[in-house]
Amino acid sequence: MNWIGWPLARVVFLFVGIAFFAIWIQVTISHYRQNFHHKAMWVPVVSAPIFSLLAVLLAYYRLDWLLYLFSYLMWFGVVAGGIGFYFHFHGVGVRVGGYTMRNFLVGPPVVLPVVFSALSVLGLLAYYWR
Repeated sequence: MNWIGWPLARVVFLFVGIAFFAIWIQVTISHYRQNFHHKAMWVPVVSAPIFSLLAVLLAYYRLDWLLYLFSYLMWFGVVAGGIGFYFHFHGVGVRVGGYTMRNFLVGPPVVLPVVFSALSVLGLLAYYWR
């Protein structure tokens, strides 16, 4: 495979695909540990590997229908990450002691849904990079 001459957008698609795969592993372990007690916990577990696969495919095949599907799913990822941030932040607050530093350390990771959204935004930047 010849990597010389790859445009930045193509490299970013590959990075986004690998990063969503890594996030998928982490979020699956974390939500499994919590026994998926809320149905919304399934959203990143199901969507992250799909996002990953589409991004890696886009790094190799620039198909119009794949690009459009990817863009819609990345917008979904931005919204899903925002909703996840709400659930995680609220989850810290309902712990005994409320919004204390200890609860931010041992409670749901507030930053991980933000990373999910940020990675979706990076995917959108690669999509709109023309």
